[in-house]
Amino acid sequence: MTHHVLMNLNQVTRTFVMGEVTVEALKETSLQVYQGELLVILGPSGSGKSTLLNIMGGMDLPSTGELFFNGENLSQAGDALLTQFRRKEIGFVFQFYNLIPDLTAQENVELAANLVENPLPVAKMLAEVGLAERKDHFPSQLSGGEQQRVSIARAAAKNPRLLLCDEPTGALDHQTGKRILGLLSKINRESGSTVIIVTHNTVIGEMANRVVRMRSGKIVKITGNPSPVAPERIDW
Repeated sequence: MTHHVLMNLNQVTRTFVMGEVTVEALKETSLQVYQGELLVILGPSGSGKSTLLNIMGGMDLPSTGELFFNGENLSQAGDALLTQFRRKEIGFVFQFYNLIPDLTAQENVELAANLVENPLPVAKMLAEVGLAERKDHFPSQLSGGEQQRVSIARAAAKNPRLLLCDEPTGALDHQTGKRILGLLSKINRESGSTVIIVTHNTVIGEMANRVVRMRSGKIVKITGNPSPVAPERIDW
């Protein structure tokens, strides 16, 4: 694996002011994300992992500190630049799928593919996630696992450099969850996208190249994993 740094977070913090209280959602956090790695960020609810993911994905800016993507400083980026960054470079997979209910599976994927200059073929992506036969179904006609597979096809169709997944198995049963992890691992291996999975489920860390553990708004440990486990062999 090459150790080209795709993203560099340098002493990033994020504070929210709620009435008279200031909440430090993310304390000083530094992390380098390598091109092509599969990184799992673990931590309980409220540990700062979703805040970190939102900053990595350009959905939120750091309060202090610096964020570089491929050498470009995004710490003070304006809305237009952040929108471009999210469109071109990032694929998002959310816990509750975030599909558009009145579009079919195929239309949901096409919508994302149309945001970028060199998308992957939509039909191929739906076939990759095992949904070629269901392409004309609406989200309400699909199971949770199928909806999550559409959302992965949608994110992957953009051929993003960074695929960010927030609790992608959280709403799914064990078998379906393992299938989703298998898909994410396959995309990482075959497309070279850097994949980051945020989860509270510690065993998912076994499939990662590196595991970042968070607690109380900061990274407490980063562990390299020389021999990641195949997702189908993970049990929880």
